[in-house]
Amino acid sequence: MTKPVAALFRDDFYLATTEAIVTAVHEDGGVEFDQTCFYATSGGQPGDAGFLERADGSRIALGPTVHGATKDIILHRPLETALLPSVGEKLVLHVDWARRYRLMRMHTACHLLSVACPFPITGAAVGEEESRVDFDMSETIDKDEVTARLMQLVDENHPVYVQWITDEELAANPNIVKSKNVRPPIGLGRVSLVCIGENSAVDSQPCGGTHVSETQEVGAIHISKIEKKGKENRRFRIKFGAPDPAP
Repeated sequence: MTKPVAALFRDDFYLATTEAIVTAVHEDGGVEFDQTCFYATSGGQPGDAGFLERADGSRIALGPTVHGATKDIILHRPLETALLPSVGEKLVLHVDWARRYRLMRMHTACHLLSVACPFPITGAAVGEEESRVDFDMSETIDKDEVTARLMQLVDENHPVYVQWITDEELAANPNIVKSKNVRPPIGLGRVSLVCIGENSAVDSQPCGGTHVSETQEVGAIHISKIEKKGKENRRFRIKFGAPDPAP
């Protein structure tokens, strides 16, 4: 039986390259390694893309990484299946860092939005250019006001870090889960809490995604639109940069 992959990104969001040995190659082209720094699509955040570097220096381009049948299987997907590596081959994995870093900044911005708008989350999707977070709320709120709250949290430069708790501790404290519809990343024996602020003073919630180490790294961010998606559901769209000037 193959040992579970060592998911290095869970403990180091800034690790962009690592050596690894191929442990399995699937018929559909998915490649497993003994360890990886590639985040796999989960919880609304896209999986990492990048490339594999072979011993001779040649490269194998990768599309977004995904999970297999279970969360402890991480599949790297070569864009050209004719270039599949072999079981036992040692390669160097390179994450597309520019893309990953934008997703890290965006994902942290989504957590800050859940602080600025403290309502239950009904859905979310993290993107490179735009993200969305849906809230169970009927209140009317001004997008410029929310943007101002977000930028205050960004500019205060709070630390962002991970603490680990057991599955049992999460089950005993269900109120720390902000999402109504997305299941926290459980089943691996431990759960990562993404904490913002000294002693989690700003926020703390279960999340298996990747994040920046301080809120200032998010940079300029704004709410571009708030959409009504039902009687008690509002969709907030987040974009990088300052809002467009009023006409």
